[in-house]
Amino acid sequence: MEEESEMVGRAFVEHYYQLFDNERASVSSLYQPESMLTFEGQKILGVDDISSRLQQLPFERCRHVVSTLDTQPSAATGSLLIFVSGSLELPGEEHQLRFSQMFHLVPTSQGSLFVQNDIFRLNYG
Repeated sequence: MEEESEMVGRAFVEHYYQLFDNERASVSSLYQPESMLTFEGQKILGVDDISSRLQQLPFERCRHVVSTLDTQPSAATGSLLIFVSGSLELPGEEHQLRFSQMFHLVPTSQGSLFVQNDIFRLNYG
């Protein structure tokens, strides 16, 4: 079970950042109407508002470089907590930005997973 959650977590994170870095509008497919994103302290509820907020970021492309990835099965059957730390490379920026992100994945009635909760923070200092 532990190994499976690690594999699912790693596959999700690769998929999420691939979409985010290259075709950000597609990231909305990973959220549902009841999803919540806390982005740098700002709470955003629902797939439409989350998608809108991510589209408003002041850069079109970026590259997430994952340093650590931790997963835990959650209390709800099939749910998963994922904690990521790494750096964000932006075009034209000399320094990478350090970040942390937490995902809570919950199964849909169709058996796939969606992002119920997403917390993102840049790490300064």
